[in-house]
Amino acid sequence: MSSHGVLLEVVDVRKSFVTNGNRVDVLKGVSFQVRSAEMVAVVGASGVGKSTLLHVLGTLERPDRGRVLYRGDDVFGYDDEALAAFRNQTIGFVFQFHHLLAEFNALENTMMPALIRGIAPKRAREKAETILVRVGLKDRLRHATGELSGGEQQRVALARALVLNPDVLLADEPTGNLDSRTSETIHELLLSLNEDNGVTAVIVTHNMSLAGRLSRCMTLVDGVLVPVGGNSREKSGEGRQT
Repeated sequence: MSSHGVLLEVVDVRKSFVTNGNRVDVLKGVSFQVRSAEMVAVVGASGVGKSTLLHVLGTLERPDRGRVLYRGDDVFGYDDEALAAFRNQTIGFVFQFHHLLAEFNALENTMMPALIRGIAPKRAREKAETILVRVGLKDRLRHATGELSGGEQQRVALARALVLNPDVLLADEPTGNLDSRTSETIHELLLSLNEDNGVTAVIVTHNMSLAGRLSRCMTLVDGVLVPVGGNSREKSGEGRQT
């Protein structure tokens, strides 16, 4: 991993919200780096701001202070239109709830980011078919969302996030609504995508089994990130930063 350059750098990011007239400081100076092809887990108690951090990383929310740099470029210096284009081209999102469009089938849902990018429908379909086959849905391409199991729906959501080969995958509790067996299938898929395709990911999870298999694990505590001591991949030397 040390041979890969820094893809994402977060510098002193702070974010607060006002609820019922009270200001709540959620992120209190978060700083960390993610190298290309690294997979980073973010864990922590419910309500501490893990999803808020992911939304800032994904440029869905602007921080109150601090910088988020992709390949050294401060993306919050962009205007809203440029930021939306950057988001479409650079970041793939997977959430706990798959957010698939019920009126479309697996293939059509997966094509959406490519069509939004302005890619021709035929090419968008080809790209969507390729990634759906990669996630094990070769025989489910034209099944409607309601005809897919929960695990299949989440695999479609993962395919949709990866159809444009984004620089980084951001996943917020991607198996939070799935049973343990299906969750393990998704975990294995994420790991194989990293090993085979070099996918870079930041994954918010409560699943410590998954977190322990990633390159690095950090805990969000009182608004800051704290490294978690040596997980299995770090102990073996895999994913170590130097």
